[in-house]
Amino acid sequence: MSAVFGRRSRRLDPGRRGWRWGLLSVTLLATTVVGVVAAQADSLAVAIDSARLLRLPAGVATVVIGNPLIADASLQRGGVLVITGKGYGTTNLLALDRDGRVVLEKTVQVRGPSHHKDLVVVYRGMDRESYSCAPRCEPRITLGDNDKYFSSTMGQTAARDSGAQSGGGGGGGKPSPR
Repeated sequence: MSAVFGRRSRRLDPGRRGWRWGLLSVTLLATTVVGVVAAQADSLAVAIDSARLLRLPAGVATVVIGNPLIADASLQRGGVLVITGKGYGTTNLLALDRDGRVVLEKTVQVRGPSHHKDLVVVYRGMDRESYSCAPRCEPRITLGDNDKYFSSTMGQTAARDSGAQSGGGGGGGKPSPR
């Protein structure tokens, strides 16, 4: 069933303006879709506190990250690059050959954890705390948490790491009995 309100219905034929506008619309839409696909090919999404692997073209001698507070990169054997998300945001990655020519350029987008089923975020008014609950809930350091909670959790983690590196949880320097 069709109805026409206030105008006479007309078909689009090649001799009328409507056909040209339709063709222009389709052309613009196709150009936009191709541009979006190309932009996605030149970007790499990484979750914060996670790593992604990227195979580099042959001949890469130097890798540059625009903002190392957002992402970090480590070149491995066989042309494999490990990209780690360090802070929320967008930066760029450049791979240069020995002559300084850019052989690869990508946009790196670091996003929040999207698939962590064990992540629980607690809001206390404006303050936020993050926990990893698998199966027991433990504090987790996440950018955007309340400063006091973040600093306390970070301090505990640093103290634990320091104790582990020194060979044993701060036991007064006495050798442990065997």
